[in-house]
Amino acid sequence: MSGLHAQDYERMLDLVMAVLEHDDPDSLSHLIAGHLQDALGCDTVIFAGIRLTGRVGYAQGWAPASLGPGVSDVIQRRVQQRHPLITYMEAAHSSPVSITSICDSWRNSSWYSEARRDYGTTHQLGVPLPGAPDEMRAISLGRRGDFTDHELAFTARVQPLLVRADRHVRELHRLRGATAAAAPAADVLAVPGHDLTPRELTVLGLLAEGLTAAGIGRRLTISPHTVNRHLEKVYRKLGTNNRVSTVLVAKREGIVP
Repeated sequence: MSGLHAQDYERMLDLVMAVLEHDDPDSLSHLIAGHLQDALGCDTVIFAGIRLTGRVGYAQGWAPASLGPGVSDVIQRRVQQRHPLITYMEAAHSSPVSITSICDSWRNSSWYSEARRDYGTTHQLGVPLPGAPDEMRAISLGRRGDFTDHELAFTARVQPLLVRADRHVRELHRLRGATAAAAPAADVLAVPGHDLTPRELTVLGLLAEGLTAAGIGRRLTISPHTVNRHLEKVYRKLGTNNRVSTVLVAKREGIVP
């Protein structure tokens, strides 16, 4: 497997910073898709999901923007056609994989014909995103020409970041929904004066739900030490010094429900 270059690590760092500084969960998956498109020279990047109840396929983010929301219909067709990546994930495989390595008849398949006709792509790379409850999630990357060993190595190295970013997006969606239900006028991600980052808001929201540092760490797949570092910054920005007073201030200000 090819070794990575300094530029590869710079791209990973750019991706991490983009995720942690972005405050809109509705467009975050599109942002990540754009970074991957640039890093790997792809023609298409799609965040795909399958809700196991009902076997409903959907797309949550994509690049380029011209793919449009109709790409969810494509994902649903892939579910009905049992795309090789779906079979791969159902067998509990989780490593990034080139579709040609798990489908000997790829070039003679309907998936290949449709991708080439609609998007001009001839090869696909699947990146499973394990950990979502009651659904399967993955990133599908498509382009003209196969992926190199170096690109597969980069994708394998960046996969843990993508898994954590995906979980971060889901938690932001869930916390925003909970806050909107409790106080429709409040904006969980834009409270004037406190300057909380999206990651700090996510940690604060989970703290308000009663999770310990260890519990928050498990939910976000980060260490309790990292959670406590985020909490220290939250305390400083809210002018508090313990968990109870922090949650009380956050509830009073409408930051959490």
